[in-house]
Amino acid sequence: MNTFRLSYLRSLVAAFAFVTFAVFATSVSAKEPIKIGFGMALTGGLAGGGKQSLVAMEMWADDINKKGGILGRPVKLIYYDDQTKASTVPGIYAKLLDVDKVDFVVSGYGTNLIAPAMPLVKQRDIVFMGLFGMDCNKKWKHDKYFQILPSGPDPAVDFSRAWFETIMQLDPKPKSIAFIAADAEFARNLKGGAEVNAKRLGMKVTYNKNYKPGTPDFTPIIRAINATNPDVIYV
Repeated sequence: MNTFRLSYLRSLVAAFAFVTFAVFATSVSAKEPIKIGFGMALTGGLAGGGKQSLVAMEMWADDINKKGGILGRPVKLIYYDDQTKASTVPGIYAKLLDVDKVDFVVSGYGTNLIAPAMPLVKQRDIVFMGLFGMDCNKKWKHDKYFQILPSGPDPAVDFSRAWFETIMQLDPKPKSIAFIAADAEFARNLKGGAEVNAKRLGMKVTYNKNYKPGTPDFTPIIRAINATNPDVIYV
C-alpha cells in the first residue's frame, strides 16, 4: 500500500472517529433528564423532617450529576409541598405523573403522607419507594413498593416488641393494658402492632381508642383510662 493511500485511510478513520464522538457527545448532552417526582412536607407539622429529607435528595442529585448522571442522563428532581396534609398527596402524585411526566416517583416524609399515595401507585403499577413508612403496604400488597425503614419484615409489630419484652421484666408482671393513639396512619399502625404483641402475651385490653390529632385537652381521655385501671398504658 503506497504512502498516500495509507495516509488517506488514516485521515478517513480519524475523521470518522471524530464525527462519531461528536455525534455521541451531542446525543448524550441532548438527552432528556431523568425526572424524579415527589411531594414533601416543607410546611406543617412534619416540615422539620421533610426539609432535611429534601436536602439529602438534592445532595444525591448534585453528586450524581457531577459524575455524569445515570446512563449519561442528568437527574432532575420535581417536587411540591404537601403541607403535611394527607389530602394534598393524591393530587400531587397525579400531577407529577400526568402533567410533569416524571419517570419515577418516590414518597414524601413519613407514614401519614405515604399512605395516601398508595392507591394511585398501586393502580398505575409503578415502582414506589417509601421514606420512613410504617407498614404502609400491608393493605395494598403492592409488589413494586420498597420501604426505607430498618424495622424488619413486620415493622408495626417489631417496633413495640422490645417495649413489651421490657415491661414483662417488671415484678409483678403487668396483666392488663390500655391503648391510646392519634387517629392517623402512623399511630394507628403502631397501635395495631402493639395490640398483636399484647395478645401474644395474653394481656387484657381495658381501653383502646384513638384521639383526633391536635386534641388540646387529654383530661377526659386520662380519666377514662384511669377508670379501667390498667397495669400499663401504651401511647
